[in-house]
Amino acid sequence: MNAEAPVIPHLWSRVAALFRPYRPQLILTAVLVVITASAGVIPPLIVERIFDDALFPQDGGAPELALLVELVALAIGIFLATAALGVWQTYVTASVGNKVTGDLRTRLFDTLQSMDLAFFTRTKTGVIQSRLQNDVGGVSGVLTTFVSSIVGNSVTVLASLVAMILLDWRLTLVAVVLMPVLVLVQRRVGQVRARLASRTQESLSEMTAITQETLSVSGILLSKVYNRQRLESQRYGAENDNQVDLQVRLSMSGQWFFGLVTVIMSSVPAVIYLVAGVLIARASDQGVEPTITAGTVVAFTAIQARLLFPLMALMRVALEVQTSRALFARIFEYVDLEPAIVDAPGAMDAADAPGPMGAIEFRDVTFRYPDARADGTPTLDGVSFTAQPGTTVAFVGPSGAGKTTVVYLAARLHEASGGQVLFAGADVRDLTHESIVERVGVVSQETYLFHASIAENLRYARPDATDAELVDACRAANIHEQIERFEDGYDTVVGERGYRLSGGEKQRIAIARVLLKDPPVLLLDEATSALDTVSERVVQAALDRAAQGRTTLVVAHRLSTIADADVIHVVDGGRIVESGTAAELIAAGGLYARLAAEQRD
Repeated sequence: MNAEAPVIPHLWSRVAALFRPYRPQLILTAVLVVITASAGVIPPLIVERIFDDALFPQDGGAPELALLVELVALAIGIFLATAALGVWQTYVTASVGNKVTGDLRTRLFDTLQSMDLAFFTRTKTGVIQSRLQNDVGGVSGVLTTFVSSIVGNSVTVLASLVAMILLDWRLTLVAVVLMPVLVLVQRRVGQVRARLASRTQESLSEMTAITQETLSVSGILLSKVYNRQRLESQRYGAENDNQVDLQVRLSMSGQWFFGLVTVIMSSVPAVIYLVAGVLIARASDQGVEPTITAGTVVAFTAIQARLLFPLMALMRVALEVQTSRALFARIFEYVDLEPAIVDAPGAMDAADAPGPMGAIEFRDVTFRYPDARADGTPTLDGVSFTAQPGTTVAFVGPSGAGKTTVVYLAARLHEASGGQVLFAGADVRDLTHESIVERVGVVSQETYLFHASIAENLRYARPDATDAELVDACRAANIHEQIERFEDGYDTVVGERGYRLSGGEKQRIAIARVLLKDPPVLLLDEATSALDTVSERVVQAALDRAAQGRTTLVVAHRLSTIADADVIHVVDGGRIVESGTAAELIAAGGLYARLAAEQRD
C-alpha cells in the first residue's frame, strides 16, 4: 500500500482559489469574526472596573451601585450582541464551506466523467468512489471551519494579548513564555498526523473497493457459487482491523501534546497569582504604590483563561490543515487528470463532416492500451477497412484478437495510437467527441441497466420520449409483449444491473433503448454470445431489425449470427487476416473456415 501523498505544486494556493467565487461572503465572515472576537475581550476589562471602581472603590468607600448596574448591563449587552453575531457568522461560514465542498466534489465528478474508457478499465470503481466520498468528506471540516476558525481565533488571541499587555506587560511575559516551544512541538505532531491521514485514506479506499466488488450482485453471486463468503469476510475484516488501528493512532496522535498544552495553560493563573503577589510585595517593601490591583489580577486571569480555547483551536486547526494536506493532494491528483480524448481547437460537428453520415473508414490504424502488453506488441496493428452507409460489417476471430477495440475506436471511445479513423469522411480527431457519440448506438454483451423502472432505463437514451415512442421502440425490439405481462408493465423496477430480468429480456430492452436514440451507426459487441439458443433467435431478430438502414459494425462469436453480413473481417493478433462474405471465406479455407468448422462440431 502506497501511503505517500502525491506532490501537488502550489497546493495551498489552489485550496485558497476554491473560495474565490465566494469572496463577498468571506469578507462578511471576516468582518463578523473580527467584531465578535474583538468584543469578546471587553467583558474582562469591564470586570476590572467592576472590582476596582464599583465593588471595591479605591477610596475605600461603599460600592457604587449605579456604576455597578451600568457596567453589568453593558457586559450583558455585549454578551447578547456577540451571541447574535456568532449565530450569523456560523450560518455564513457553514454556507460557504459546504458550497466549496460541493463545488470540489462536482469538479472531481466532472473530471472523472471526461476520462476515456481505458482509465476505468484499469482503475477500481471502489477507489474512484473513495476519492469522491472519503477524501472530499475528509477535508469538508477544514473547508467549512477554516476561515472562521483561523480568523476568529487569531483575532481573539491577538486581542487577548493586547489586553493582557495593557493590564500588565510583566504578567503577559509569564503567560506566553512557553508558546514558541508549543508551536515547534505542534509542527512535529502535524507531520506525524499527515502521514497517518494518508495511510488511513488509502485503507478507506481499499475497503470501499472491497465493498463495491464483493457486495454487488455479481460479486455476491461469485462468492456464493465458489463458497468464498468466509474468505471475503476475512479479507474485509483484515482491512477493517487495519483501518481501526489507523483511526485509533490518528485520534491519539497529538493527544499528549494537547494534554500538555491544557496543563500549561491551566497552570498559568496560579503562576500569575504567585508572580503578582511577588510584585505587590516588592512594591510594598519599596514603599511604592503597587501597579497591580485585585481587579487587574482578576481581569488578567479571565483574559488568559479566554486565551486557552482559541489558542488550542488554532493549534488544532494547524494540525488539521497539515493532516488534510494529504487528502487535498489525493483530490487534486484526480482533478488534474487529463483525459486521453479531447476536442481539438476548432473541432466541427459530425453533421458538418464532408462525407455521407454513417460512413466509417480505418486507415492503417494502430492502438496500444496505456498498460501495453509486456512484449510491446500493439492490440491493433495496421488495421484498414471501409464501412459504407447502411452496410453491415462483421469482425470475427479468436479471443483477444482486438475485435472489440475496433468497434470502440470507431466511436472514439478509445484514441488510436497511429493511423486514421474516419467518421462521415472526417478524421474523428477533427470532430467533436459529443457529436460522434450522439450518432452511435452500442449494444454490448454485458448490458447495463440502472436500478430503476423499465421506462426510466429506456428514457436514458431520450429523456423527452413519449410513452408511445417507448412502446414503438420495444415492439421493434420484440420486448413489448413481455413487458406488458409484468404486473407493473413499464413501471417494473429491473433491480440492480437488471438482475430481475432474464439475459434475453435485458438485451432486448438495451436494443429498444438504442432504437429510441435512433443513431445512424450501430455497434454490436457480441450482443448474443451469452444467451441460450431460443433467446438468441429472438434477440437476433431484434438486432436485424435494428440494423436496417444503419451502418452496423458487429463483433460476433457465433458465426451464424453474421452469415448475412455485407463483409466479414477476420481479426487475428491485431491484424485483419481475411475479408469477404461468409461464402467467400468458407471457400478460401482459412481461419474463418476453421472457426466455422469448430462451431459446427
